[in-house]
Amino acid sequence: MQTGLYVALSSQMALERRLATLADNVANAGTVGFRAGGVTFSDVMTGLSEESVSFVSAGNNFYDTRAGGLQETGNPFDFAVQGDAWFAVETPAGPMMTRDGRFTMRETGELVTLEGHAVLDAGGAPLVLDPLAGPPEAGADGMLLQNGQPVGAIGLFSFTPGPNATRYGNSGFLPGTQPQPVVDQPDVGVAQGFLEDSNVNPVNEMMRLIQVQRTFEQVTALMRDSDTSMEDAIKAMGS
Repeated sequence: MQTGLYVALSSQMALERRLATLADNVANAGTVGFRAGGVTFSDVMTGLSEESVSFVSAGNNFYDTRAGGLQETGNPFDFAVQGDAWFAVETPAGPMMTRDGRFTMRETGELVTLEGHAVLDAGGAPLVLDPLAGPPEAGADGMLLQNGQPVGAIGLFSFTPGPNATRYGNSGFLPGTQPQPVVDQPDVGVAQGFLEDSNVNPVNEMMRLIQVQRTFEQVTALMRDSDTSMEDAIKAMGS
């Protein structure tokens, strides 16, 4: 059995997955609130003798939780999370966690995302404002005021995208467990008139993308040379 070919094939599958992750990061370097993704791999050992072989595992996803930089827009319906928390919005697939705070108000007063998903308060209910009172004013804690009167508060939730989380939309996650609302934490809040940039470093990601592409090509060449050597050996033994 050509064990080397199977090992090289497992390496190619891992590199292809890593390549797709890096390409996704580069494509979303300008996406508001995007969290860069990555893949970790480990050895999978077969056999316990001296002839045991190590293959590359299928890999596990992880996400960079560092915050992106803040960009001032001056739009009263733009919001950025400050600290370790996330917005929650209602989608057809269920509640979604996001750091994308590009919101707008419908004619009926609902506060929604650009995709039309309802923004939720700390209790998980959609936020509804007074459509005749104009844009709200937001306090640092997410409390929304219109004409000086509180009309609701943007919900902030504790969430860490882990193996059970699933990407949804441009910069959101469907959580595997129920996120808990953040209450009375002075280091967590909302900045009105700001948006959070993607935390992707496009230069670093492009460098990694080139490295993975070159490694993939090297493994392909190794597989081709191994196959050629086997064919030559078979011909030599049969002659």
